[in-house]
Amino acid sequence: MPSYDDETYDKPFSLRVWAAMFPFFKPYRRELVRIALLMLFCSLVDVFIPLFQKHVIDRFIFARASEGIWLAASAAAAMIVCNMLSVIMYTRLAINVEVSFARDLKRACFDHLQTLSISYYNTTPVGYIIARVMSDTDKIGLIIAWGLVDLMWAASYAIMAAAAMLLLDWRLGIWMVLVMPAMAVATSWFQNGILRHNRLVRRTNSLMTGSFNEGILGARTSKTLVIEDINTAEFSRLTGEMYRGSVRSAALSAAYTPVMMAFGAVSVAIILVQGSSFLTSGAIAFGTLSAMVSYAINIFEPIQHLSYIFSEATSTQANIERVDALLHREPEIRDSPDVVERYGDSFSPRRENWEALSGDVRFDDVTFKYPDGDEYVLERFNLDVPAGTCVAIVGETGAGKSTLVNLVCRFFEPTSGRILIDGRDYRERSQLWLHSNIGYVLQSPHLFSGSVRDNIRYGRLDAADEEIMEAVRLVSADAVLERLPHGLDSDVGEGGDRLSTGEKQLISFARAVLANPRIFVLDEATSSIDTEMERRIQNAISRILKDRTSFLIAHRLSTIKMADMILVVKDGRIIERGTHRELLRRKGHYLELYSMQYEEDLIRR
Repeated sequence: MPSYDDETYDKPFSLRVWAAMFPFFKPYRRELVRIALLMLFCSLVDVFIPLFQKHVIDRFIFARASEGIWLAASAAAAMIVCNMLSVIMYTRLAINVEVSFARDLKRACFDHLQTLSISYYNTTPVGYIIARVMSDTDKIGLIIAWGLVDLMWAASYAIMAAAAMLLLDWRLGIWMVLVMPAMAVATSWFQNGILRHNRLVRRTNSLMTGSFNEGILGARTSKTLVIEDINTAEFSRLTGEMYRGSVRSAALSAAYTPVMMAFGAVSVAIILVQGSSFLTSGAIAFGTLSAMVSYAINIFEPIQHLSYIFSEATSTQANIERVDALLHREPEIRDSPDVVERYGDSFSPRRENWEALSGDVRFDDVTFKYPDGDEYVLERFNLDVPAGTCVAIVGETGAGKSTLVNLVCRFFEPTSGRILIDGRDYRERSQLWLHSNIGYVLQSPHLFSGSVRDNIRYGRLDAADEEIMEAVRLVSADAVLERLPHGLDSDVGEGGDRLSTGEKQLISFARAVLANPRIFVLDEATSSIDTEMERRIQNAISRILKDRTSFLIAHRLSTIKMADMILVVKDGRIIERGTHRELLRRKGHYLELYSMQYEEDLIRR
C-alpha cells in the first residue's frame, strides 16, 4: 500500500481551501492581530534604519558636527531595544499560536474519530489516520503562525522600502522597482523546483523506510524464498531515486543564492553608477546614496521570503484538505436527533434515561449488504434469540461468520428490515446504550499500554481490586498472573506485545466479564489457547454465559456443543441451523465440518 507521502498536490493557491481553517482561527484572532502589528513595527524599524543612516552621514559625518550626536545615539539604542522586545514578543506569540492551533486540530480530529463507524477503520490504513492527526495538523499550525510572521514582515518591508527609495530619489528608485519583479520570478522558479524535488525525496524516503522495515521484519521469509537479490535491487533503485532527487535539490539550492546575489549586485551597481553621477553633479547627498545602496542590498531577502511562503502555503493546502475531509467524514452509523436528545451521545450520555437491557434479540426480515459490496449477504433473514440464549456461528474461513455479530453490535445496520433488542428497533436507542451492554472478546484482542490491572479495569472503571481478581479467577486468567513478574501490576507493553496471544485473550476476557454485559460476543475467543487451558475455561464460559444472550463465533466445534442454537454459514449465507445433535443427525455441511476437524485432531494426537 502506498504511503500517505505518495500523495501529490499541484493545485494553485486558493483562499477557499484555507477558509476551512477559519473556525480554528477565532480563539487566536487577537494573537494573530498582535503578531501582525509587531511584524509591521519590525519592518518599519528595518526600513527606518537606512534613513537613520542617511541622517547620521549627512548631519554628523559630512558636516563634521557632534552637536546632538548623543541624542541620535540614544534614539538608535531605543530603536534597537524596541525591535529586540518586539522580536521576543512575536516569537512567544507565534510559538503559542503554532502549538495551540495544532493542539486544537488534533483534539478535533481525535474527537471526530471517536464518532466514526467501525467500517471507517476497516477501510482506512492506520498510517493514513495517524498522518492526518499528527503530521498534517503540525504543518498547518506551523504555516499559520510562522507564515503570518514572514508574510507580514516581508510584504510590509518590500512595500515600504520601495516607497522609501522612490521618495528619496525616484530616478534611482525606479531601477530597483524594475529589478524587483525579475527577482520575484526567479525566486518563484527556484523555490518551486526545490519544493518539487524535496517532495520526491520525502516520498522516496518514506518508501525506503517501508522497504527497510520489511527487509528486517521479513528477513527469515526472504532467506527461505531466496529473494535477497530482489530486495537489494529494489532498495538500490529507491536509494538511486533519492540520490538523484537530493542532488537536483542541492544543485538548485546552490545556484539560487548566487543568482540572487547577482541580482543584488546588478541593483547595487546600477545605483552606484547612476548615483555617482548624481553625487558628483550635486543632485543627491552622499547619505541618500548610502541609504539607496542599503535598500538595494536588503530588498532581495523579503522577496525570497514571500516566494517561500506562497510555495509552502500552496503545499500546505493538501494537508488542510486532508484534515478537513477527515473532520467532515460522516459516520455511516449515527443516532437520530431524537435519540441523541433522549439518550445523549458518546461525549454527553444521559444514562438516567437508559433502560435496562434484558437481551432478547430478533432479526425481522433483515436484508443486508456491505456498503462497499454488490451482493446481498442476508436476504429477508429472520431469527429469534430469546434472552439468555447461546448462539454459535460456525463455518469455513471467510464464510461470513462475523456478519451477524456486526449487525447485532450495530457496527453495521440492516439495508432493510429491523433488528429488535427487547422488542424495540435498536435504532430507537443510542449506540452507546447498546455497546455498554455488550462484552466483546476478539480473536486478536487489543490491550492498551499500561498494567494488567488497568487493562481489565477498562471494563468498569470504578471496579475494586477484589472485583478485578474475581473476574480474573472466573476466566482462569490467574494462571497468567502467576507467570508475570508483578502480577496485576505487570506492564503489558505496547498493544500487549509482552504477552502471548492466548494470554491477551484471557485478559480481554476478564475485562469483558468485569463489565457484566447482558450480551456476550466471543469471536474465536479460545482459538489461541492450548487444549489444557481450553478445557479449564469451558466451565468458566458456561457459568459466565448463563442467563446472558451470547454469540459465539467458533472455529473449534468442540467448544460450542453446549450452544442452544448453531448457525452454519457458507458463502455469506446461513445454510443450516439447529442444536449440535440436530445438525449431526441432518448429515449436512455441519457434519462435514465436524468430521473434518475430528480427523485433524486425531492426526495431531
